[in-house]
Amino acid sequence: MPTRRHVLFGFVAAPLALPEPGHAAGLPRQLALTPTCDDDGLTPAQTEGPYFTPRSPEKQDFFADAPNGEKMTIAGYVLSENCQPVAKALVELWHADETGIYDNVGYKLRGHQFTDTDGRWRFDTIMPGLYPGRTRHYHLKVQRPGGRVLTTQLYFPGEPQNDRDNIFDSGLLLDVAPTNDGKFGRYDFVLA
Repeated sequence: MPTRRHVLFGFVAAPLALPEPGHAAGLPRQLALTPTCDDDGLTPAQTEGPYFTPRSPEKQDFFADAPNGEKMTIAGYVLSENCQPVAKALVELWHADETGIYDNVGYKLRGHQFTDTDGRWRFDTIMPGLYPGRTRHYHLKVQRPGGRVLTTQLYFPGEPQNDRDNIFDSGLLLDVAPTNDGKFGRYDFVLA
């Protein structure tokens, strides 16, 4: 089984592979398809929730914020409607720790970055914990330079709470794979 570093290296080293018509790149066929530029679908917006904190620091590595959490790397591309990578897009992430608690005082498990010239983004973080009324999820804001901010959430396939969470959207499922040292999840954002 590969490590997260090997999977990430493969993601970074590989050229942008656009999805086959009718199938999102990298997603197993049994999952609902991630909206892609080929599907004429934009990434769905979702609520910001009550725990957003503005002015997060620029960072990719959240591991030190929750050293007891299960390691997870999430990565993907920001693409335009016509399948072009969006360079310098803002991608901001915040989520609960492994016990389901948000840091509402500081910036633990909160941060942002900008996509590279190929539209790639990545965060090294942990699996968020559950809290009452919600399934496991990440919160994100994504914005192309000069564009509108997309606020959304990403979810995990196979979570028992998905069916009971009234916000859950199967179009926002991460493609998650186990590795020797945690998990790797992928999602490509498509912006107007």
